[in-house]
Amino acid sequence: MAYVEIYPNRVYQNAVFLNKLCAEAKIEVVGVTKVTCGDLNIAEKMLKAGIKIIGESRLENIKRLKKEGIGAKFMLLRPPEQARIREALELAHYFLISDLKVLENFIDIDNTTEKGYIYMVDTGDLREGVWHAEALPELLKAYEIAGRKLLGIGTNLGCYGGVKATPEKFALLEELSEKFRKSTGFELQILSAGNTASLPLVERGIVPPGINQFRLGESIICGTDVTNNRNVPGTRQDNFILYGQIIELKRKPSIPEGEIGLDAFGRKPRFEDRGTRLRAILDLGEQDILPSGLIPMVDGAEVLHASSDHLIVDLTEVPKAFKVGEYMPFRMSYGALLRAMTSTYIRKEYVYAL
Repeated sequence: MAYVEIYPNRVYQNAVFLNKLCAEAKIEVVGVTKVTCGDLNIAEKMLKAGIKIIGESRLENIKRLKKEGIGAKFMLLRPPEQARIREALELAHYFLISDLKVLENFIDIDNTTEKGYIYMVDTGDLREGVWHAEALPELLKAYEIAGRKLLGIGTNLGCYGGVKATPEKFALLEELSEKFRKSTGFELQILSAGNTASLPLVERGIVPPGINQFRLGESIICGTDVTNNRNVPGTRQDNFILYGQIIELKRKPSIPEGEIGLDAFGRKPRFEDRGTRLRAILDLGEQDILPSGLIPMVDGAEVLHASSDHLIVDLTEVPKAFKVGEYMPFRMSYGALLRAMTSTYIRKEYVYAL
C-alpha cells in the first residue's frame, strides 16, 4: 500500500520562520490546514509556532480538530451550504464572506458578539469577492447588515487566475478601507490581503502598511510558492514524502501499438519514440495523486503517466536496480499533496525526526 511520511517537526520549523517573518511586518498569520484535511499534528505544530488562528474550508475538519482538543480560534475560508450555517457559527469564529445574501443568512442566526466577518474583494484573480471597482456600495450594504461584526475586508490572489500580488493590488484594499471609513465613521480592523503568493512582498519589505493579515498554507506545509514558481526562502520542502510500491517492472516500447484514441480521462496522449524502456508500475494513480505534481527522489526516474490506479514511471536511466515490491519515494507539489492527503487509499505515517 502506498503511504505518505509526514514530518510535523519540519512543518513546525516552517511555521516558526514564516510567523516571525510576517510578525516583523506587523502581519498576523492565519495557519491554513486544508491541504492536509485538517490534520491534528499539523494544526498543533502551527499553534506551537505562535499562530493563533487556524484556517479551514470544511466544517468536518474544524469539528474533528475541536473534538481532538484544538482550542484555537478558527476561520472558515468558504461559506457552507445554507442548512449548515448554524453549525458553522458553533464551530468557527471568523468567516470569509463574498455575497450579501450569505452574510444576511449568517447575521439572521448569529446572536453572539464574538463572531467576525471579512468581506472579500476581487482585486483581479477572478475567484471570490465583489469586483474592486464596484466594491464600496456593496461594502456599505454589508455594514448595514453586519454592523460592527464586519471586521474587515480581504482578497485572494494566485489561486484561480494566477495573478501575482503587488503593492498596487494591496493598495486597492487600503483605498477601499479608507473610503469605507469616511462613509461610515467605522474603521475596519482587518485587511486580510495575503496568501503564500504574497510572501515576496514581505521579503522585499514592500507590503503597504495597512495590510495586517496573511492566510498561509502552502508555504508552511510545503515550503513552496506555486504562483511564483519557487521554493520559499528559509523553509523546508521535504515535509511530506510519498512512497509508492512497484507492482510491475518490465521493458516495453515507448510508443503504444495500435490506433490512438483518448485515455481513461478523455485526454489525447502524446508519445515520443525513445526505443525500449524499463517501466515500473506503482500502486497509486489519479484517484490518489496528481501525477504532474510528483517529483521523484530517485536520480534518473521520470513519471510518465497515470491511470486511475496505476502510476507509470520510467526507470531506464536509474543507476539502482529496483525490484518488484520495493518502494519509490517522491516529493509532492501542493496539488499532489492535496489528493494524497484526501485519498483513503494512501496510508499516513508520522515521523518526528528532523
